[in-house]
Amino acid sequence: MNGDHLHSPNSVRPAIAIDGPAASGKSSAGKMFASQLGYRFLDTGLMYRAATWDVMNNGIDINESEAVSRVVGKMEFSVIDGESGENLILVNGQDVTRFLHSTAVDISVSPVSAITAVRKIMVAEQRRIAATGSIVMVGRDIGTVVIPNAPLKIFLTASAETRAN
Repeated sequence: MNGDHLHSPNSVRPAIAIDGPAASGKSSAGKMFASQLGYRFLDTGLMYRAATWDVMNNGIDINESEAVSRVVGKMEFSVIDGESGENLILVNGQDVTRFLHSTAVDISVSPVSAITAVRKIMVAEQRRIAATGSIVMVGRDIGTVVIPNAPLKIFLTASAETRAN
């Protein structure tokens, strides 16, 4: 991966990590914190979804780990702010946001994310983005693997009943 093109404010402040199980409110909390602090926001799960979309868009079989890793390694991932403040996810300059929650991506994101080489590429890119500071990052292992030295790490929990809602 090369480039994230996340805009950087003039004063760089440390990254904040928010982790927790699926549907625990990580993104909602992260967006709120980012807005209140004047930080950028990144849901790292969307990076895996973007990588999965790129692999599928290139006609690569998700079970061919070497081919998948090559595509992901060449992917240019970036996030820009949309007109209404939402994140727009770009892959190789193309806005793919609307495709990231498609059924095809939903089905394929877990196998793509499980490829060790893909995970290494993504973690390296996430660390590079975190190093730019002034960002709230949410996602799996964000505070333990990606940015273990973040000065503020939040782990959200929620009951199964709450998460189901």
